[in-house]
Amino acid sequence: MEFSRKATMLEAQGHHIIRLGVGEPDFGPPKAFVEALKATLDSPAKAYTNAMGLEALREKISNFYKRMHGLEVPSNQIAVTSGASAALLMACAALVDEGDEVLIGDPSYPCNREFMQSMGAKVKLIPTTPESNYQLSLEMVKANWGENTKGILIATPSNPTGTSVDFNELKTICDFVKSKDGFRIIDEIYLNLADRDSNGNPAQSILEYDDGAIVINSFSKFFGMTGYRLGWCVIPMELAPYIEKLSQNYYICASTPVQIAALECFSDDAINECEGRRDILLKRREFVLKRLEEIGLDVPVKPNGAFYVYIDVSSTGMTGMEFCEAALVDAHVSLTPGDDFGVYDTKKYVRLSYASSIEELEEGLHRLEKWLEFISK
Repeated sequence: MEFSRKATMLEAQGHHIIRLGVGEPDFGPPKAFVEALKATLDSPAKAYTNAMGLEALREKISNFYKRMHGLEVPSNQIAVTSGASAALLMACAALVDEGDEVLIGDPSYPCNREFMQSMGAKVKLIPTTPESNYQLSLEMVKANWGENTKGILIATPSNPTGTSVDFNELKTICDFVKSKDGFRIIDEIYLNLADRDSNGNPAQSILEYDDGAIVINSFSKFFGMTGYRLGWCVIPMELAPYIEKLSQNYYICASTPVQIAALECFSDDAINECEGRRDILLKRREFVLKRLEEIGLDVPVKPNGAFYVYIDVSSTGMTGMEFCEAALVDAHVSLTPGDDFGVYDTKKYVRLSYASSIEELEEGLHRLEKWLEFISK
């Protein structure tokens, strides 16, 4: 966000900044959602909904799991939240007590550990490597599980690396944590943008295997609705009353007009529109990876899910922070330094988001290439 602020300042000075730093899809919401939201403005003011969300929307999300993954997820185990952030906050508040240890991979989305720590947890960041796809493995979890460990938080696909945990590996991790009576929070906000398998099947949700896991999802990525702040979580039935009480006290309910309009996100046209975006993102990814290779920037692990590329810039002689600062000032390209995402060996990395248009990606990578050629002379 700090680099985004600096980019805005440079734009105010008249510079064209190529923004490849923030993970915001350029597509925007489905057309049906936009039209439905406009229609809500012509009706009387909307009252609060139930803290768990509109029942009709919870049913739509339940049907979404059936349609996309062949799963039966009861609507009374779904809580609609103010973005995935609120879902994570509710889960942390419900599950974590002061002094509890929680295992999270490094690198990872920084707010995950901040949520946990705000509830008094002691977050243990576990270093990951390219060999593990920058993801936790069963061996890592076993080796780091201690007397005070209460659970894990795994994002798959992941921000910042765009990589996923192999589903069989994820199952064994959940089995182990369950055997320790630990909680499993699985962040799946990028799941429906992940690559399909060789048979054309969608990426699998952990709900297919572990119905005791807490699953976080969002309208932000697949549906392109970042600023509308709407998400959900799937929770075990015994946790539902606590999530409801926490929601009532923390934020009452998610935005009523946005919930109403979001019902249209699940129409055939809207789903097909969003499904088509995966193909567009795949083409963007292929373009970005090819250009980065031509430029001479190393991508140790190719992403297969979230729209990020995790780049090792150590060959330039700069740290990730130095690279991002110089690229913004000299090339007017905004990126995100690896420092944001962890503490172990993250200083040599930079995250690039390919959620921008192909024109912006072409221009941004052209600028980086010319800038790197200039400074190497």
